[in-house]
Amino acid sequence: MTDTDSTTTGPLVPDDITADSPFTLPGFFDALAEGRLIAAHCTECETQMLPPRPACYGCGSRAVTLSEQPRTGEVVSYTSVNRPPSAFDHLAPITVAVVELDSSARLTGRVDAPLEDVAIGDRVELRVCDPETVDIDPDFDLSYEEEWPIHVFELL
Repeated sequence: MTDTDSTTTGPLVPDDITADSPFTLPGFFDALAEGRLIAAHCTECETQMLPPRPACYGCGSRAVTLSEQPRTGEVVSYTSVNRPPSAFDHLAPITVAVVELDSSARLTGRVDAPLEDVAIGDRVELRVCDPETVDIDPDFDLSYEEEWPIHVFELL
């Protein structure tokens, strides 16, 4: 299932979920590597889930659809991570933010700016990079993460 129109319904039974399903983390990152940012939308309670999930974490419904998401939004919360995971150690301290996209879906990610330059309400845009271009040590990847792109928010 790679469709992302609003009529695409999520997996209704566990057997419908495969490793390449867009409702799994590998499927989400495969789509991101292709340049598509997708979220699940619950048709029962209107919750947006990013990354997508096969069931709504708001109401538990499996009536979810996929939709393309905008890459722009605003910072709703942020912090500094002074002791990041080993693969990101050389980038410390890292500014991490919760960003509400223009669609109202929320995504957490690194902000490519020092903490003192970021404020709640700042407009940002998502950039997707190959891990090698941001000098992430490949020895720290789990085997299934090797091909996953890195997402970073840039201040607008």
